[in-house]
Amino acid sequence: MNVSVAAQQLLLNETRALLTRINQVEPFALHIPMVPAAAIPLNAQVAIERHLSEVRRKLKVMVLAYLKWLESPEGKVAPPPVAQRKFSFLRLRFVAILNQLDIFADVLNQRSEHETGVWLSGLDVFAADALKLPGGYYEAPPVICFLERGPGAAIRRARTRLPGGDSNPVAVIQVPRERMVGSGVAASLVHEVGHQAAALLGLNESLRPVLQQKAQSTGGDKLAWSCWERWISEIIADLWAVAKLGVIATVGLMAVVSLPRTFVFRVDMEDPHPAPWIRVKLSCTMGDALYPHPQWEMLGRVWETFYPQQGLGKEQVDMFTLLEKNIPQLVSLILGHRPTSLRGKSLGEAIVSHDRQPLRLRSLWSSWRQTPQLMRQAPPALVFAVIGQAKADGAMGAGEESPVLAELLRYWALRVTLDTSAICARGSALQLGRRFITQYKV
Repeated sequence: MNVSVAAQQLLLNETRALLTRINQVEPFALHIPMVPAAAIPLNAQVAIERHLSEVRRKLKVMVLAYLKWLESPEGKVAPPPVAQRKFSFLRLRFVAILNQLDIFADVLNQRSEHETGVWLSGLDVFAADALKLPGGYYEAPPVICFLERGPGAAIRRARTRLPGGDSNPVAVIQVPRERMVGSGVAASLVHEVGHQAAALLGLNESLRPVLQQKAQSTGGDKLAWSCWERWISEIIADLWAVAKLGVIATVGLMAVVSLPRTFVFRVDMEDPHPAPWIRVKLSCTMGDALYPHPQWEMLGRVWETFYPQQGLGKEQVDMFTLLEKNIPQLVSLILGHRPTSLRGKSLGEAIVSHDRQPLRLRSLWSSWRQTPQLMRQAPPALVFAVIGQAKADGAMGAGEESPVLAELLRYWALRVTLDTSAICARGSALQLGRRFITQYKV
C-alpha cells in the first residue's frame, strides 16, 4: 500500500467515525433524567432540540458529501494535503457542535439534582417574568438558568453566536451558587436579564453615539462621558434590575461588589463594568429617579461609610468627584432616551412600574403577611421586589426569607409544569413535539 492510499484509508476511517458519533447524538428528552417540575420551559426545550437537530442534520450532510468526494475518482487522486485540509475543517465543525451540546447538557444535567432542579425551574419562570416589558416591543426568547461557582452571574444571550457560529436559540443565565436561595439571587439574575432586554431593544447601540457626542462636547467632563460610554452595557443592565426589583437590586449589587478597597476604587477602561464604588452610587441615583424615596440617599451614605475616600490619592479622588458630579445628568439622559424600538416612548416611561414604588411594595407586604396565598398570584419579579423591600426595611429576616422564596420557587416550577400539561392535553404541545420528531429524522 502506497502512502496516498494509506492516507485516504485513514481519512475514510476517521470520517466514518465522525458519522458514527453524529448518529449517537440523541435529543436531551431521551436521556436527561429529571422530575417534571424541574424541566426547562417547553418552548426552550423545543428550541434547543430543534437547533441541535438542524445542526446535526447539516453536519451529517457535510460528512456524507466529503465521503462521497473522497471515494470519487477526483478524491482518490487528490493530494493528501488537500484531502486532509477538507477533513480538518469538517472536524472543527464537528467539535463546535459537540461544544454546543455540552453547553446545554451542563444546564440540563443540574435539573436532576434533588431540590436544585426544581428551584432552577422556578428561576426560569422568574427570569421570563423579569424579561417581560408591557407594550409588545419585542418577542422575548426562552430563558433557562443554571448554577455555577463564583460570585458573579453571566448570560449567553439568545441570538448570539454559539461555538461554530450558529445562533443561540435560548438565553442561558448562569447564577452564582452561593446566592441561592434568597432575594440576593434576584439582583444577579435580573441584571443578566437586563443584558438580554437591552439587546432586544438595541439600547446600547442607540445610546453609545449619544454618549460619544457628549464626550466630544463637554470639555473638562470628557473623561467622565468616555467612561459612561465604555460602561453603558453594564449600566443599562443595572437600570433594568432596579426597575424590576426596586431597592433589593442595589442592595444585591452592594453585596456582589463588596471587595477589598483596591478593587472597589479601581477604574479600568478595559473593563465594561464601572468601578464598584461609582457603580453603587449610580444604582442609588437610578433607583431614586425611578422610585423616589429617602432610602436611596441612605443607601448611598451607607456605601460611603463602607468605603470612605480618605486615603485615596488626589488623582483618584478627582476622578470619582468628576464621575459622581455627572451621574444625575447621565441618569436623566438614559431615562429620557427614546430609541426607535420603543416607538416614541422614553426608556424611563417604558420600564417604570407603579407596583415597584416603595410605599406600594410595603403595602403589598402588609397584605401578604395577612394572606400569604396572595404571593402565589403575583408576578415572580414583583414578589422578589416586595420581599426585598421588606428585608431592606427590617420587616423580614434572612431566616424567614429563604424558606418563603424556596417554597415559591417550587410553586412556580410546579405551576408551569401543570400549565404545560394542560396545554399538552389540548394537543398544542403534542403537535409541536410531533413536528420536532419529524424534523429530527435525518
